[in-house]
Amino acid sequence: MTEPHPAQPAVVGPRAEPESGGGPWRRGLRALLGNSRVMVSAAVLAVIVVLCLLAPLYAGHISGTDPFVADPVGSTVLDDGTVVPLLQPAPQGVGVLPIGPTGQAHFLLGADGDGRDVAARILYGGRNTLVIGVLAGLVACAGGLVVGLIAGYVGGVVDGVLSRILDVVWAFPVLMLAISISAISFASGISLGFVRVSSGSLALPVLIIGVVYVPYVARPVRGAVLSVRAADYVGAATSYGAGHGRIIRREILPNVLSRVIVLFPLMVATAMLLESGLSFLGIGVHPPAASWGTIIEDGTQLLRSRPLMAIVPGALLAITVCVLNILGDAIRDAFDPKAELRMRAR
Repeated sequence: MTEPHPAQPAVVGPRAEPESGGGPWRRGLRALLGNSRVMVSAAVLAVIVVLCLLAPLYAGHISGTDPFVADPVGSTVLDDGTVVPLLQPAPQGVGVLPIGPTGQAHFLLGADGDGRDVAARILYGGRNTLVIGVLAGLVACAGGLVVGLIAGYVGGVVDGVLSRILDVVWAFPVLMLAISISAISFASGISLGFVRVSSGSLALPVLIIGVVYVPYVARPVRGAVLSVRAADYVGAATSYGAGHGRIIRREILPNVLSRVIVLFPLMVATAMLLESGLSFLGIGVHPPAASWGTIIEDGTQLLRSRPLMAIVPGALLAITVCVLNILGDAIRDAFDPKAELRMRAR
């Protein structure tokens, strides 16, 4: 009788380690927090936003001026007790020249041609530019998400009609289209059924800029929806009897939402640039309200004698847009599933 062979120990391969880092959202957030360039950009953006939000505090309690009321015959008292008129006769004897930077709390950067505090107006103008940029970005992303979802999911005639409308809007240069709509609605505003947007409201440039940029969000969303809709798990959900609302809410929307989040900082940056351009041309923010674009336009008239009036808001606009673009690129690299392959290709 043969002895049974002793049982050989089972060969155990290397144990599969669970994927660390949680879900893609958590991994992306950790990648953003570990990026020093992102942190510096976020800090710079936070400083600019906080300073603009504190505009009423600066104007009311520090400078003691009203940046929206013209004061052509006013004056200010310097720290040494000297009384200086806000508008002085020009050296050439023609016209007037506003007071330059005082380096003090009141009229820190001088006055404009109407005797208003430039520093206070820059802070108020930055607040309007930021608000319009963020709200217009939200309008563009929300409208693009809805249009892209409908076109990509429904398909057929609906997709064809919406795609042709987007193509028509896309065919116009953004600046020219925005200028045309703004010029038409500048005096009378816009009426949409029961909703009326007055010409002096900040909602008018928000609506115009947001609608102009809807195709730039709708097209990538539509492409993502078409790709997700053809996936096996969507077909499985359909075979199990899931309704259209459940499929969109549970299967499609979570897979395309990251693309909209990636586009949002870029939409805010481009909306701020477009708003400043419209305001520079006089068809954006209505006076006496200010934006960085209107202040830059005021400063161009005094560029030789008072260059800071145009340089400071222009520099703040450029810095803000650059920071938003850096954040947008970082968010794309963090949440784009192809980011790792792109980084390896570099």
